[in-house]
Order: sequence, then C-alpha cells, then structure tokens
Amino acid sequence: MAIEVIDNTRQSRYEVSFDGALVGIADYHREGSTVVLPHTLVDPQMRGRGLAALLIQRALDDARAAGCCVVPSCSYAAEFIDRHPEYADLLAPPSVGGGESPVL
Repeated sequence: MAIEVIDNTRQSRYEVSFDGALVGIADYHREGSTVVLPHTLVDPQMRGRGLAALLIQRALDDARAAGCCVVPSCSYAAEFIDRHPEYADLLAPPSVGGGESPVL
C-alpha cells in the first residue's frame, strides 16, 4: 500500500494517490501571502483512511514553510485546524474593518 501526496501547482490542488490511483484532492488558491483552502474531496470508497487529513496537513505544512497564513473555507479544513491546534497560528486574521455592518 503506497500513499503519496503531491502539490499539483498547475491545477492549484494537493492530490493524494493510493497505489498509484488518484483518490483525493484539496483545492487551494493564493491571495498574496494567504492560502485559501476552499474544497477537499476523497473518493467515497477510500474515506475513513485519513487521506483527507494527509491532504490538509500537507497544505498547512507547506503554507507554514512559505510563511503564509490560511483561510480554511472548506469545512473539513476548518475542522482539521480545530482538532489540531498546533496549526491555529496559521489562521489569517479577520479583515481589517471586515466586521458585521451595524443594524440601522
């Protein structure tokens, strides 16, 4: 059983392969020094093996190595960071002035 995670920069996504077959992806895009993680998907037949966690961990480790912050707009990525507080320092700060509008 060979599991491999790569950064496919041409398609702006991390890919996980199981015995040479692509079984999952985690899309990303960069906005300056911020990495946005909008979507994670693993083949339903391959779920429960920690493959999505490998994708997100690799994305977060790469963001840290590049000095980037992260916006986990994918619910799985957000939950992963909640369960692994060692990555909480990567969360992008809220936008300046980006709070809720006052109710008039």
